[in-house]
Amino acid sequence: MIVCTAATLTLVAQENRPQRNIRTHVPTDSIRLSDPFILADKATQTYYMTGTGGLLWKSKDLKYWDGPYHVTQTDPHSWMGERPMIWAAELHQYQGKYYYFATFTNHNVKIDTIKGNVIERRACHVLVSDKPDGPYVPMADETYLPANQPTLDATFWVDKDEKPYMIFCHEWLQNWNGTVEKIELKPDLSGVVGGRKVLFRAFDSPWSKEKDEDGKVIPNKVTDGPFVFRTQTGALGMLWTSWVYSDYTQGVAYSASGTLDGPWIQEPDPITPPNYGHGMMFRTFEGKLLLCCHSHYNNRGRYIRIPAFFEVDDSGDKIKVKPLK
Repeated sequence: MIVCTAATLTLVAQENRPQRNIRTHVPTDSIRLSDPFILADKATQTYYMTGTGGLLWKSKDLKYWDGPYHVTQTDPHSWMGERPMIWAAELHQYQGKYYYFATFTNHNVKIDTIKGNVIERRACHVLVSDKPDGPYVPMADETYLPANQPTLDATFWVDKDEKPYMIFCHEWLQNWNGTVEKIELKPDLSGVVGGRKVLFRAFDSPWSKEKDEDGKVIPNKVTDGPFVFRTQTGALGMLWTSWVYSDYTQGVAYSASGTLDGPWIQEPDPITPPNYGHGMMFRTFEGKLLLCCHSHYNNRGRYIRIPAFFEVDDSGDKIKVKPLK
């Protein structure tokens, strides 16, 4: 017997909702997208791109895309509410299923006020699907991270202990010195196991900068967009993003132990030109390693963000990033 609750009925209704406003053959530089993330799915020989906004684009060649498609089916009776904002969505294939890591925000729930800033209920969460293009639906646990703390930009990694982990940021709006942290996931990624651990903090960065209230130059307080990778030599690295004054900037750190526990050593300089950030890496079907991030510029007070690609050499202990030819 199948028992249908109000939540499951809503999910069924969403699954049957027709896709609208789908465009075809859209050039990459015509797409406006923050925090792009690409899954290169070998089974379908298709690139799937998502990011902030939670919509999905599909491509066969990384040059032209079809979309955007609605692929998420959140529970309106959960902490997310009826229409959660979605940031920094990622797609990961693991043990025969596809997982959707994202940051969800419920504007109607306020959890804190720090220095005059009201902080809304925001947290990382994981959805699951049998197919790369969804639909992605909730799993067992209703929450992954504490309800009284804003967390964002979750990514996925299986460490040397063969356990799956969520890597995420505790948002600077609350702690005023953003962190990158890890927490173990259940074997099927349906929830978390145990406590969390801080891997590094925003102020550890030697390259990010801002000015305090007295005009003194200090490290920037933002941690954004972690993405873990391993080079061909086995070195463990992590992309992450912050700011150099008004420039959104992509940096990288490396683990001295070769595991998530670190210690994490920050590279002295950014790895991309100014105003590129929130990067991730993937290998094309032809075997080329690319860094995908978004370009970032201010157009009359409005940030314009477009997916951008760089070529990556990971043959050594540290990656080398260069413009894509």
